Amino acid sequence: MKFNHNQFVFAREFRGISQTELSKNIVGLSQSNLSKFEKGFDVLSTSAIESLIDFLGFPKSFFTKNIDNTIENAHYRKRSGISKGLKTQIEANNRLLGFVVDQLNESVDFPEFSFKPLDPEDYLPEEIARFTRKLIGINRKEPILNIFNLLEANGIIVIESDDAIDKFDGVSLRSDKGVPIIIINKNFPNDRKRFTLAHELGHILMHIWGDFPIPKHRDEKTKEIEANRFAAEFLMPEEGIRNSLIGLNLYDLSPLKKYWHTSKQSIIRRAKDLKAINQDRYQYFMIELSRMGERKIEKTLVDIDTPVAFKKAYNIHKDVLHYTDQELAEAFSLTPDIIKKYFNFSDNSKLRVIV
Repeated sequence: MKFNHNQFVFAREFRGISQTELSKNIVGLSQSNLSKFEKGFDVLSTSAIESLIDFLGFPKSFFTKNIDNTIENAHYRKRSGISKGLKTQIEANNRLLGFVVDQLNESVDFPEFSFKPLDPEDYLPEEIARFTRKLIGINRKEPILNIFNLLEANGIIVIESDDAIDKFDGVSLRSDKGVPIIIINKNFPNDRKRFTLAHELGHILMHIWGDFPIPKHRDEKTKEIEANRFAAEFLMPEEGIRNSLIGLNLYDLSPLKKYWHTSKQSIIRRAKDLKAINQDRYQYFMIELSRMGERKIEKTLVDIDTPVAFKKAYNIHKDVLHYTDQELAEAFSLTPDIIKKYFNFSDNSKLRVIV
């Protein structure tokens, strides 16, 4: 059995273990030799490799895989206070989810990707958002309601992560087998989820799926701004919301939030960006939200649908293809605890078995 050294790095990062910690837990293994092994040097004995496999808690077959789902194809909504080690663990978890989606896709036929990527070198993010709304048949002045269903019906697999930390909003990526995936924090308020989904859709259409060359001047910060501009227009189109923002006051925010299903903060920011309010007025609104205790969690709630494609793919494997969790774990070269972690749900969706 030929092992892939990159898979050992992957497993270690997924478990949230540093090289120093791992080497201390394996008798006779120095950090120097572990580092060399992870870089592809043949420096470890068979028994040392067996000890690594046992400690990392993955089946032997996992270490023969070549899981990439590289983070070059993923975009995080950055937030302060996240350590490098924790970010690495989050990335490993999301890469593994991408691998699981690919494994499911071998037996379950997901909807085709039907969005059209456009190059932000040729179009403004707002123009791309308007084009996208028109493409999927949404009235140019109306709010988007069932956003999970909309994304999944057009070929994007959406996964809510229940154990995500507070500082993780969401990520979009292309799996090794070409499946577009969005992973978001399940524990956030619905308005924040909706903006995150639209933001990540913007990344997919402008930065991931089209394979457009991205000039150096458009760095990560620029791409984040582009995704935010896309999301704002996608959820709150200027043509539909502008008149409501003229003369905006505090009492308007809750009704607008209920109609557009977006946060009060995003509505205030939209008003500023559309020049319906000036900077002083913007700061006034933000101060008032703080005074009311609504900067982190707003009092007015919005509805949201739920993602079902990932769940249904699992249910098909269980109910139609008659896999047990143990058999799924073996088929995917994972452990039953990982299967249970990712598939702790039940739901329905329109997917079909590949025959």
